[in-house]
This record gives sequence, C-alpha cells and structure tokens, in this order.
Amino acid sequence: MWANTQPDGGLIVLGMKDGGGFEGCNSLSQDQVNDREKVGYVYCPDADVSSKHVPVVNGSGEQDFVILLRVRYNSEVVVKTTGGKAFVRKGDSKVGLSPDEIRELRADKGEVSFEQQECSVAYPDEFDRAAILEFTEAVRKSRNLSQDLSAEEILELRRLGRFELGEFVPNVACALLFSTDPGRICPGCKVRFQRFEGEQEGTGEKYNAVKDEFLEGSVPHLIQQTEEMLQSQLRTFSPLDASGKFFPVPEYPKEAWYEAIVNACVHRSYGNGMRNMPIFVKMFDDRLVFESPGPFPPFVTPDNIYDMHQPRNPHLMDAMFYLEYVKCAHEGTRRIRDSMERMQLPKPEFRQSEIGYSIVRVTLQNNIHQRRAWVDQDISQLVGEAIAASLQENEKRVLNWAAEHGSISISDAHKLLDISWQLARKLLLSLAKRRLLQYIRFKKYEFDKRDPQAYFRLPSSIPLPDGAFEQTEID
Repeated sequence: MWANTQPDGGLIVLGMKDGGGFEGCNSLSQDQVNDREKVGYVYCPDADVSSKHVPVVNGSGEQDFVILLRVRYNSEVVVKTTGGKAFVRKGDSKVGLSPDEIRELRADKGEVSFEQQECSVAYPDEFDRAAILEFTEAVRKSRNLSQDLSAEEILELRRLGRFELGEFVPNVACALLFSTDPGRICPGCKVRFQRFEGEQEGTGEKYNAVKDEFLEGSVPHLIQQTEEMLQSQLRTFSPLDASGKFFPVPEYPKEAWYEAIVNACVHRSYGNGMRNMPIFVKMFDDRLVFESPGPFPPFVTPDNIYDMHQPRNPHLMDAMFYLEYVKCAHEGTRRIRDSMERMQLPKPEFRQSEIGYSIVRVTLQNNIHQRRAWVDQDISQLVGEAIAASLQENEKRVLNWAAEHGSISISDAHKLLDISWQLARKLLLSLAKRRLLQYIRFKKYEFDKRDPQAYFRLPSSIPLPDGAFEQTEID
C-alpha cells in the first residue's frame, strides 16, 4: 500500500497499539524480530523497505522497543504482493486496486504508456488532415527537417504512431490530438461547463446551474471551445482609479484561467480507469473550479507544484508545445499564481481529492466583496441569456453600471466607456428603444435638446421622482 501511495510512501510501527501506547517487541524472539524485518523482501519484493528499532516504554512501564518499517514510494513500477495484488492508501484506508486501476497506475508511473498504445481510429479517414499538416509543418520549421519527410514520418518522429507493413498506425496520443472523434477511444475526452447561481452547487429541487453544457472534440479543440465559453461568461468591471477615471478590470486574469484549462486537458489521466470521466469547469459567484480526472503525477504535490515538471502525458504535451499551447518549461502553474497576484486576487489552490477515484482541483477565487462594490447584478440575470448573448461589450458594461448605481447618465457612459458624448448618447438611446433601459426625463423631449437631470435606468416599477416621466417615443 505505502509503496504505491505518493508522494512519500509511509511508516509502519510494529509494537504499537491501535488506540495509542506500546506493547513493544521485547517478548519476540530474535527469529521473530528477523521475520518481521524481512516482510517487505519476502512478501513484497519490489518495495523499498528499511527497518529501525526505536526504544519506548511499554504499557507496563518497562523499557521496550518498537520496529519501524519505512516504506518509500516507488515511482517506477506498481508494487504488488507475491500474490499479485496491489493496494493504495485512500484517506485512512487500504484499498485494493482493480486490473483497470493497476493499468492506470502503471501508466502514471511510466511503467507503461497509455498514450503510446495503438488505437482503433482509422487513419487517415477519421483524422483532421488540416490539423495534422499544421502540426507537422510547425515541427518541420522548428527542427529544420527536410521537405522530403512526409507528415506521417514526422508524426512517427514525434512518437505519435509508427509504420507497420508500410502503413501508418496512430497511437492514442495522436487520436486525442487530431482525430475527428476522440470520444470513440476516450469517451471522457470532453469538458462539462457548469455555471451556478450563488456560491454553492445545489442538488435536486435546489439545483442551481444556469448553464450546463458539454464541449467535445480533440484536445486542441476542447481548449479553444472552453476558452470561448469562459470568455463569454466572465465579466468586466469598471471601478474608479485614484484619478477618478473608470478602467476595465476582468473578473479573473485570462493568463490564469486559460492556463488552468490547458493543464486540465494536457495533464489529466486518459487511461483505462479514467477514460470515461470528463473534465469539469465550474463557475460560481466567488470562484472558478477546474476538475481533472486522476491524481497529481508522481512526486508532484501542492507544496512543490511550482517547481516540478512531471507531465503525465509527455508525448501529448510535446505535441502541444509545437502547436504553441504549452511552453514545456514548468512555468504554467507559476503563471497562474503570478497573474492572480498581479490582480490582487487570492493565490490559486491546487488540491487532490479522493471521491472513489482521484481528481485534481484547481480553484481560482475572485474578491467577491470588492467585486460587488463594482457591480451587483449579472447581465444574463437582468435581461436573459438569449439577449445577453447578443449584446456588445459596451452595452453590457452600461447595463452593469446601471444595475450597480441604479441609473446611468450620458455623462456617466461617456466617462465609463471613454467614448464621445454623442456616441454615449446614441448607445443609451438604442438600449432605451429596445426596452432594455428606461429613459427618464424632467423636460419634454426635443431632438438634440439636453435635459441635465435626465438619466437611464433598468426597467423597474419603482416610482419616479416628482416631475419625472419615462420618455417612450425616441427619435
């Protein structure tokens, strides 16, 4: 169990009671002590076990000793008993591994390579030829390869397949990158995007997802689709700076959330035990959560994640380097951390959880209290998903401002958007014509005649101030 549990293995104490205190080992003969110190060698020969005697006082108050067995994590092979069984530690329990889980662990440790296994996807009929040519030309240019090399020969050079009887046979990594339907071999090669109302994920009648969509396709396409989805859902706020000017601030830095998407797609476990499990991207009011199947790669922990470079899928990651999605310089997690710090947001959280299987969660938090000082409403909640999707960025910012402050004037919009007064007026009148804003005046409307008290507000039944009226006919 300990030999398969990363990152450090574990410690076994012989002569200690379950509830604490010591029975000691003085009562054992020398042969019995020797037998216990050899258990690793006899019953689990691939385990790295060392022993040590430590003096203690037993329950009778006598000098005694216990035997410590230090079992180190084996990062190269799955350690089994002489009976062929393998175990890992999950929580406070020893858990036996199924054949699928053993194969997955072997792939994680590099004992076998899942991504190098041949796949059943027909080449070239079920592959995106344009994507392959884009990749192979990038490799050719970067490595100064001969023009005489075919695309398939370059794929073989990058370990994305091999030739057999003159025919190119792609492997799993190649299919994940370039097949038109990678879900045939890895049904979990998809991203489930969920946006929740509030800060918790409800269930049953209280299920509070306002958006729940599956994104499917090759790994590069998954990254692109998830980028577009998040970009459409994230908001821009406009606080005042020290000089009294408005400036746009994204909800999260793109460097952080984009890198989290890439890491989830590239470093997740695609192996046997995890091949059906999708990546989850969950958006709450106060945080973004990225959940990828599989544990941290060997030797990687939340404490050393900024300094370790241990890709689970090295050939997939190598290809993504040539497609310019990754830099292969173990600086991706640092970029997440540093970009969050530059925006004065909390540091990202990297955590492995056990929920019957292992997942890695990356959590980005926004400063919700500061954010709510800028805007208290979500445009999709104000006007509905369909209309929100059709709005231009400046229109969204105007509606958010009106939600925050209760109203917006032409001068407010002029300063907020840094556009001319005339363009600001045109934009606000356009929203009023579409009944997305109410145009409130104190003087009879005349074209191009100003009313210094006039303002716009979100449609509301709140009574108007004395002397005010809604202008419904607009030239």
